[in-house]
Amino acid sequence: MYIYQGIEAGIGLWESLGNTVSMADRVQIFQGVRAYGDEVIQGCFSKVGVGRLKGLVSTTTTFIFFFFLLIAALLNRMEIRGTSIGQSIFDSRTSKTYHERIEFPLNCSNSVNLPQTCPENYPSVFQPQESSARTCPDYFRWIHQDLKQWKSSGITEDMIERGKPSADFRLVIVNGKAYVEKYNKPYQTRDVFTIWGILQLLRLYPGKVPDLDLLFYSGDKTMIMKRDYKGLNATSPPPAFHYCGEKAALDIVFPDWTFWGWAEVNIKPWEETLRAIKKGRERIKWEKREPYAYWKGNPYVAKDRVDLLKCNLSDKNDWNVRIYKQDWGKESQQGFKHSKLEDQCTHRYKIYIEGATWSVSEKYILACDSMTLLIKPKYYDFFSRSMVSMQHYWPIRRKNKCRDLKFAVEWGNNHPHEAQAIGKAGSKFIEETLTMRNVYDYMFHLLNEYSKLLKFKPTVPSKAHRVCAESVACLQKGLWKDFMVQSMVKSPSHKLPCALPPPYEPQAIQASLDREDKITRQVETWETEYWKKTKP
Repeated sequence: MYIYQGIEAGIGLWESLGNTVSMADRVQIFQGVRAYGDEVIQGCFSKVGVGRLKGLVSTTTTFIFFFFLLIAALLNRMEIRGTSIGQSIFDSRTSKTYHERIEFPLNCSNSVNLPQTCPENYPSVFQPQESSARTCPDYFRWIHQDLKQWKSSGITEDMIERGKPSADFRLVIVNGKAYVEKYNKPYQTRDVFTIWGILQLLRLYPGKVPDLDLLFYSGDKTMIMKRDYKGLNATSPPPAFHYCGEKAALDIVFPDWTFWGWAEVNIKPWEETLRAIKKGRERIKWEKREPYAYWKGNPYVAKDRVDLLKCNLSDKNDWNVRIYKQDWGKESQQGFKHSKLEDQCTHRYKIYIEGATWSVSEKYILACDSMTLLIKPKYYDFFSRSMVSMQHYWPIRRKNKCRDLKFAVEWGNNHPHEAQAIGKAGSKFIEETLTMRNVYDYMFHLLNEYSKLLKFKPTVPSKAHRVCAESVACLQKGLWKDFMVQSMVKSPSHKLPCALPPPYEPQAIQASLDREDKITRQVETWETEYWKKTKP
């Protein structure tokens, strides 16, 4: 019976072949047939029984051997039509999906002395297999708001030229190929991993990203301030992409470099890090965690963080806060053994506080399913503007940190189901809306909408150089290269990007702000009542 199943599989394979097959496809076919043969024999052992099978082993082995020879002979004269049979077997008999198939791997030169050239055989046309697209998450609506400044005037080449002093590099995409002109050396390798991320977008949606010309700043501080472009003689503000924005600035918010890894502090690409955090948070259930607020990081990058140190446990006060200073220099020497993010889901509450501006730590903190105590931020990244107080996090005032934190912990310990629900909602928001697919789709729509505003045809600057996966990753070493390989898009998407939702109406934005203000006042009222009942 099982041998007949093998014959039927061979017939199906025969009928699907053409005239010629590559060596790689032959190898994959043999792997597929061998895997099937293993299942056949295992099935025989389990259903026929060991005793009855002994007499069949020799016959079965001989049959499979000659069956392999038959297939090998056929392969020399046949052609695969469409997707290779080797891939079909590989995909159907393993857990590999279409997106995971390697269609254009990293091709690094074997010689370190030879310059890395960009292959010319990248897929250049986007051919999705699905005709309909889902709607993007709500935070995509902010794309329209971030570009609103240039909606009426458009973006001219003069604006780009005037914006150069505010940028670290200029990125130009022409005919699906990327070119970079660098102006400054930013902190660590932020620019390198940002460029790497954009290159992955080009690999995910080949031929879909339009021609464009943009400036990017990879530091902390916002650069394009509204106050500098007001008055009768004011010029139009230049567009500059950045990792964060604020009410007083016009920076165009873009996903930060850590989604593809932060090698300097051993934080892996986002997909891998999120998987590790989800696994790590299962070690200690919420109700078994330490009933305090936890924060770990470098406090010496901002005044607010230094001020937070006052809330730590001391001989005089217990504000229900446990703070641990992070010395990255020491951690690097010790192999980052004590800074793993997946090991930091040990407390019921986790504190988010900004650094010099926004902090990349926000997504990692929210993913822990502890209730996030979010100290009121001044800055925002691309996804956080759609989070809601008391649904995804608990709001904390900057000027009353210690008292606010103590009350939040007391409230959570007295209302454990509600506190746990807030923590889980924050994690769910991160897991479901901050997937790498959504990150790439956000990048795609932002760049696509930006390109529509250009009043000139992008051309390659004379000092720019071509960049691709090979020219960026092959020169790297250690964690830098490892993280690029881990985060590399290996094949074009088989899905369309999500559908960009329309912009917020001004009334909707104001209603959201009013709702947040109302929630914050309610929390402050609860806290006032708590302190009235509590002895000083």
